[in-house]
Amino acid sequence: MGIKKVYLISLSVFPLMVCSGIIYSILSLYMAALGASKSQIGLLYTSGAASAAVTSPMMGRLADKVGKRPILLGSMVIFALVFIGYALSDNFTDLYPVMMAEGVGWGGTGAVTVALIADIVPERRRGTAMGIYNTAWNVGWIVGPTMGGVLSDHLGFRPTFLLCVLIIVTGIILGLLFLPKGLKG
Repeated sequence: MGIKKVYLISLSVFPLMVCSGIIYSILSLYMAALGASKSQIGLLYTSGAASAAVTSPMMGRLADKVGKRPILLGSMVIFALVFIGYALSDNFTDLYPVMMAEGVGWGGTGAVTVALIADIVPERRRGTAMGIYNTAWNVGWIVGPTMGGVLSDHLGFRPTFLLCVLIIVTGIILGLLFLPKGLKG
């Protein structure tokens, strides 16, 4: 496997990174538009981060049992559902369970992707591999925020969130095609 597989993993996760850049560039504005105060916006983000912190170890253990590929693909499905949840929210309080679900997605993605790369790359190449993966992550965050601003200016918040669903489905398809199968524990 090796470095070529790292590029394919990075390609599979790249749409998620673009969407996270899109979402996080406009999410606070959306929360405020739904009536959240600055303190409530902080609590919304805290709920998502707390969910990620609690679920990361569980997702890691689950990945050791069932494999990393299904957890990573499942996490991307969670993100697609989260983006739908954002689009359907009518009040900022509706966002608490959505943010917590997003935390579960981050818990799975964060715990599994790095472990997956470590599994397929020889120890002497892991620094290079992580650099490749982090480049894809950062390029997604370079592209995403500009897209988020432009799209939400022209389409509004909800259509932008729904467009992210389509983008993340692309990532799921890429993951089905390119993520290594059968890696457990």
